[in-house]
Amino acid sequence: MRIACSLVLLLGGYCATHAQDIRGVVDLHVHSDPDSMPRSIDAVDLAKLAASRGMRALLLKNHYESTASLAYLVRKAAPGIEVFGGIALNRAVGGINPAAVDRMTKMKGGWGRVVWMPTFDAENQVRYSKENRPFVSVSSGKSLLPAVLEVLDLIAKHRLVLATGHSSPEEGLLLIREARKRGIDRILVTHAMLAPVRMNVEQMREAARLGAKLEFVYNALIGSTKMFELADYAKAIRDVGPEHCILSSDLGQAGNPLHPDGFQAFLKMLAGAGFSERELNTMSKTNPAKLLGLGEP
Repeated sequence: MRIACSLVLLLGGYCATHAQDIRGVVDLHVHSDPDSMPRSIDAVDLAKLAASRGMRALLLKNHYESTASLAYLVRKAAPGIEVFGGIALNRAVGGINPAAVDRMTKMKGGWGRVVWMPTFDAENQVRYSKENRPFVSVSSGKSLLPAVLEVLDLIAKHRLVLATGHSSPEEGLLLIREARKRGIDRILVTHAMLAPVRMNVEQMREAARLGAKLEFVYNALIGSTKMFELADYAKAIRDVGPEHCILSSDLGQAGNPLHPDGFQAFLKMLAGAGFSERELNTMSKTNPAKLLGLGEP
C-alpha cells in the first residue's frame, strides 16, 4: 500500500492514506450547477460528496442569481451538511439592488447569509479586463454610492456577511470602514490577492485591523488560470496572520478538481509549507464558521 500510494502521490494523484483531514471544513466559495456557466458538479451531488468526506458546511455562489433557495433544496436532498447561499450584486439582479437583498433575507429557510458586492460586473473587473461593456459601480470618487449604504444597512439589520466581491483594494477598504461604522462585524475580502482585487500586504493588514477576514482560494494555485505559487500565499498569510485569514476552494469550474479534493490538496500544501494543524483549523474551520454564525467546530 505504501509503494502504491507513493507512486500515486509522485504522479500528482490523490491517496487516501496521505490525505489531509477535511472533516469539519467550511468552504465559503463553492461554484456548482445549476449555473449559466460550465460547472463540474451540481449542488446536490456536491453536498452529498462533501458530507461523505466529513465537511461541515458549503456556501453556494452564483455570480448571477441568488442561491438562498437552492441552499434550502440542497439541505433537503443532502442531509448531514450545512448549506448556505447568498447573492452577488451583478447586473442580472439589478446591480446594487437593496430590494434584491431584502428579498433574499425573506427566502424560506433563512439560508441566504452572504452579500457579495459586484463580481464579474464590478467596475474594477471590467476596467481590469479592458472590456467595453456596462458595469456596476460601488463608489464615486472616495464615497460609496447611496444604494451601497442601503445594502450595508440591510446586511447589518439581518446579521449577514459582507463580501467585497471584485472591488478594488481602495473600494474594499471603503466598504469595510463604512460597514464597521454601521455595526457589521462579519466581513470577508473576496480572494484578496487574486486579480482583479490584488490587495497588497499592507492593504490586507489594514483590512484585518478593521475586522475583516482575508480569503485565500485554492483555484488561484492551479490550472491554466494559475496566478500564484504556494510560497506567495504562504508568505502573505504569515504577514497578515492566520487568525485573520480564511481558506476556500473557489472550485466548480469544468476541468478542475472537485471541491473536497481541491480543499484537501490545499491543506496538504500549506501543511507542507509549515502551517500547523491549529493554524489550518483556524483558517478552514473556525473563521469561516464564525462568519456564517455557526458555533465552534
